[in-house]
Parts: sequence; C-alpha cells; structure tokens
Amino acid sequence: MRKITIIAEVGPNHNGNYKLAKKFVDKISKSGADYIKFQTSIASDHISKFALKAAYQKKNTKKNKESQLEMAKNISLSHKEFDLIFNYCKKKKIKFLTTAFGFKSLKFIRKFNMDYIKVPSGEINNLIYLKNLPINKKTKILLSTGMSKISEIKEAIILLQKFGIPKKKIILLQCTSAYPVPFKDVNLNAMLTLKKKFGVDVGFSDHSKGIEASIAAVALGAQFIEKHVTFNNNLPGPDHRASLNMNQFYTLVKSIRNIEKALGDGIKKIENSEKKNKIVARNSIVAKKEIRKNEKFNINNITIKRPGYGISPMKFGKIVGKKAKKKFKTDEIISL
Repeated sequence: MRKITIIAEVGPNHNGNYKLAKKFVDKISKSGADYIKFQTSIASDHISKFALKAAYQKKNTKKNKESQLEMAKNISLSHKEFDLIFNYCKKKKIKFLTTAFGFKSLKFIRKFNMDYIKVPSGEINNLIYLKNLPINKKTKILLSTGMSKISEIKEAIILLQKFGIPKKKIILLQCTSAYPVPFKDVNLNAMLTLKKKFGVDVGFSDHSKGIEASIAAVALGAQFIEKHVTFNNNLPGPDHRASLNMNQFYTLVKSIRNIEKALGDGIKKIENSEKKNKIVARNSIVAKKEIRKNEKFNINNITIKRPGYGISPMKFGKIVGKKAKKKFKTDEIISL
C-alpha cells in the first residue's frame, strides 16, 4: 500500500492567537493527518512597508486599509510561541512543520530538525533563501510551484542540488497560488508533467474549495497532500475562505486513507474478498435436458449455467462429442 503524506496547513489561520493555535494542534492530532504545518515569520523581515495586499487579502480581512506588513504582524505568532507550539505538538503526538518567511525565521526553524522544509511558491526564485535552507541528513524539500514556469522550477532544482540537496530529496508540489483557486485553474495534470519532466516525487498543495481536487490528486499519483484548515471559513484573515473546516478535513483524511487501500499493489490477481464469490458468479457446463448414459454431448443437450465449480465453459468445444459415462438430470453439472 502506498502511503500518502497528509499535511494540515494551519498557516496563519490562528490569526496570531496562541491559544487558537493550540486548539488546531488538539483537533488535527486526532484527524489521522501526518503533519500539522504553520508559517513562521517576523513580518518586517520579509515584507516591505510599501507592499500592498493582494486582492483576496483585502477581500478576506476586515481592515482593508492596513498594509500587507500590518496584516502580517497581526496574524503572526512569535518565535517564542513557536517553541511552545513545537513542544505541544510533541505532547499531542502530531509531527510539526513550519514554513519560514524571512531569513531570521529561516535561521530560527533550524532548531526543529524537521523532516521536510517547505519552500513556498513565493520563494522559488529567491536564490539567497534557497541557499540558506536549514537542511540536515534526513531533510527533504517540498518545493511549491505556484506562479512558476517550467524554466523557473528547473533553475530552482539546479540551485538546490548545487547547495547540497540531492534531487531524490526534492518533492515538487503542484500549486496554483490563488485563494481559493477556481477548479479550471487547478491543473492536476501539471503534476504529472512535473513528475515526468524532472523524475521526482510529486504532490499537491490544494487551494481549491472542497475535497475533490485533493482526492483526484491522490488517484493520479500524488504522494503528498497539503490542505489549509480552519475552524471557521468566515473568520477574518487571508486564508480562511480557501480552507477546509474541521469536519471537511476529517472527511478528506478518511477518504485519502481509503484511497490508499483502494489503489493496491498494482498486481492483478484474485483478491481474498472475492475468492468466495468465484464459484457463485462463474459458470459450468450443465445438462440442458436429461442425458442418457453413453449419449454423446452436443449443443442441444448441454449448456452453460451457474455455479462455477464444474467444468469451465472454456472447454465447451472439448466436451462436445464425448460420451456421457452416466445419466445426467436437467441442470446437473457435467463431470467426466
């Protein structure tokens, strides 16, 4: 069975509230997801005071006149709070991930010694960021490809390899950087293009509404699914409307785990659950009418009916012309 890695992306949906962040840990730790992921940032370290908010950010936040920098400050947790969250995740037995925004946070998250470092779509062309990823021997890179062309993805992969990250440790996430993204722009087939083009594992960072796209991505071969979660889609904040509520997220996790089983090992065989039905559902050669001893079998006195524990219908031609060694009643299974 191929295991799908499921990442619950809280991002900034705690709205800068540490207690709410802990509630996310409580709930997601019981969901069956593999990781809970946050976003660590000191806003002024990576956002200029002149940076404008995106249209979706203006629409989804109550304070439309605030700058992107002000918004980010309001929805960020401190580094000290992330130390606490990291330990709380350990207590609740859910694996911790966080994406760093800005070089101070990139340096800060090194202490967490995480399994994966997520490179967000906005940093794929940031040479200094890519050069300073806090990697260790076990670390793999989740490279999100939103807003990117193939040439930019190729350049990022080359740089990561130059900086000491083997290609086999790079996972490309198909992503469309819209919140929410219309289904017509999800482009799941691009995930297959990335896999074929670069020969690496692939996944899907899903910003669409609902669970359909993520489920389809798993069926297509995604090995990683990242999905934003919230407690309430109507809360103020940039990402809530592109997130699943907790009930939806639980359904998604359950669905993916079922699909993992359903995908199977790819070997076509008679499965254990169907063996008992084989005799019932298949057919045998039976007497079409009463057949006397020494009468020859022919198309007028034998036919094919269930059950399937007699002579296979595939041998019908070999039976025709042979003599009956006993008397057969109508519908009786023919034996030689």
